[in-house]
Amino acid sequence: MADKRDYYEVLGVNKGSTDAEIKKAYHKLAMKYHPDKNPGDKEAEEKFKEVNEAYEVLSDPDKKDKYDRFGFAGVDPNFGAGQGGFGGFGGFGNFGGGFGGAGMNFDDIFDMFGGMSGAGRRRRGGPQKGRDLQKTITIDFTDALFGCSKQIEIVKNVKCKTCGGIGAKPGTSKKTCDQCGGSGQISQVSNTPFGRFQNVTTCPKCGGTGQMIETPCTDCGGTGVNRKTVKIKVDIPAGVDTDSIVTIRGQGEPGVNGGPDGDLYIVVNVRPHSTYKRRGDDLYLDMPITFDVAALGGKVQVPGFGESYSYTITPGTQTGSSFRLKGKGVPNVRTGRKGDLYVKVVVEVPTHLNRKEKKAIEEMAGKISNESYPKKERFSKLKF
Repeated sequence: MADKRDYYEVLGVNKGSTDAEIKKAYHKLAMKYHPDKNPGDKEAEEKFKEVNEAYEVLSDPDKKDKYDRFGFAGVDPNFGAGQGGFGGFGGFGNFGGGFGGAGMNFDDIFDMFGGMSGAGRRRRGGPQKGRDLQKTITIDFTDALFGCSKQIEIVKNVKCKTCGGIGAKPGTSKKTCDQCGGSGQISQVSNTPFGRFQNVTTCPKCGGTGQMIETPCTDCGGTGVNRKTVKIKVDIPAGVDTDSIVTIRGQGEPGVNGGPDGDLYIVVNVRPHSTYKRRGDDLYLDMPITFDVAALGGKVQVPGFGESYSYTITPGTQTGSSFRLKGKGVPNVRTGRKGDLYVKVVVEVPTHLNRKEKKAIEEMAGKISNESYPKKERFSKLKF
């Protein structure tokens, strides 16, 4: 596995990145290297496989936990088979059927090393943050520019109102587990060829909580949570763009054993505008002007969102010319500072002319000298 790249490096995220950030990075890279977009490109195909492999591990809480603790060995199906990882280290692969063998899982391995060092590991029954949730919403272009409030519905676990999330029937309480004495862990000392080892495992009776519910709440069945459809108000800040993430703290699922509630990540998708285009905080607009304004110059009104901007066209403006209106773009979602508006001029040639209009153009054409068309004059002198 020496030639493998770190999965976080593959996706371009940090180890502490949220599930939403990992998913966003994966989608971006998967689209970039997808075989349909890179036909016949072997390098892109390998990148696509690498990105999918990384996401398969980092998107799975169990696999991600093992990878964070043991590296590639933690997610290698051959782990403990004596071909690498701990299985091929110092003969440990033959110890008790190998660390990947029957009767030992990754938690057992961690517990054993924790017992050896005396440090132990964090008890499963301790406070744990609730599960983070994610939802994608689609908003209009103007809502992204000015910000808006949306009400969403999401199905999630909520704390049981009947028992207050305890899980025990009102009027009763939890009891200390009689198997582990409330510690949530069972310790066993084993004599091995390497000496005495303390193996600390999760209590099978209470599941590591250290407490038992004798009379479960009839509303939640002792789980402390109910599955509900919840309405949540989401404030979208001005300047968001597609794939922006709005975090709502504490609106995920309830924490466990007194831990904080998880967070809700709103992934924003912005509908494209029919006329305006956006790049970062700047806006781009193709604006038609008439032939006479292009030739003689004059004031035009550039349409904005809820307002318009006056601009003076210089005489002789050609189609494709552009000008900038500073500070008329999109507000930056972090600083609030606005980008710019870039306007490209498109000289519109009149169509569906009546006889009178055609005659007027013919008279005008006859009165304009060739010197007034320098590009046409130079082009006519080219030899092919």
